[in-house]
Amino acid sequence: MSGLSSFGQPLRAAVIGASGGIGGALAARLAANPAVEAVFALSRSPVPADGKLIPGHLDTDDEASIAAAAEGLAAGGPLGLVIVASGLLHDGGALQPEKSFRHLEAAALTRSFQVNSIGPALVAKHFLPLLERERKAVFAALSARVGSIGDNRLGGWYGYRAAKAALNMTIRCLAIETARNRKQTVCVGLHPGTVDSRLSQPFQRGVAPEKLFSPATATGHLLTVVDGLTPEDSGKVFAWDGREIPA
Repeated sequence: MSGLSSFGQPLRAAVIGASGGIGGALAARLAANPAVEAVFALSRSPVPADGKLIPGHLDTDDEASIAAAAEGLAAGGPLGLVIVASGLLHDGGALQPEKSFRHLEAAALTRSFQVNSIGPALVAKHFLPLLERERKAVFAALSARVGSIGDNRLGGWYGYRAAKAALNMTIRCLAIETARNRKQTVCVGLHPGTVDSRLSQPFQRGVAPEKLFSPATATGHLLTVVDGLTPEDSGKVFAWDGREIPA
């Protein structure tokens, strides 16, 4: 378990998308860490309270709910860590990764951008002001290697790739702005690898067993990366193994 020793203690954390596979595992792992004072598990669907894990409502499609969640946490003191763990690759029905430009549809593109890019940007708008000012604080959002323009060799998956690329640009902009008056704040994207979850299940064929991570394993990797971040890393995207992913 990552000790999160680079953060000042006690650490208050918020996980957005805590009802999902990775989000739930992140919230549980943080709550089990002795360095963490409280974990605010925020999601559209309720999650059960459990010790230091405190549930709350937040719908990334609804800016009013994001603002209300942030306002509710503001009085309790600053946060040291905010992780946006929401994401959408497919919905099990009509919304699927496009194999060709012939499959592009406005509604699917709009939905992908809403969940993968716009939602995290609005979370940043309301949650960045809650972060610690005098010591290390991290705002992270789950990105994906396929959002890298420089790493794209296969094409396809237009909406998901483009939405994650837009998220990466948002993170870069946040890093530039926060560096002006929040010198200890780090804004990053995190690529968890291929995780055994609803998002990846239809696309796991061909993934080597050692590269298909359980949510618990993936979150252990991610929190180790988070613990090692410094302000010089702000604006970048890192894979689960700590390696930087090109823009």
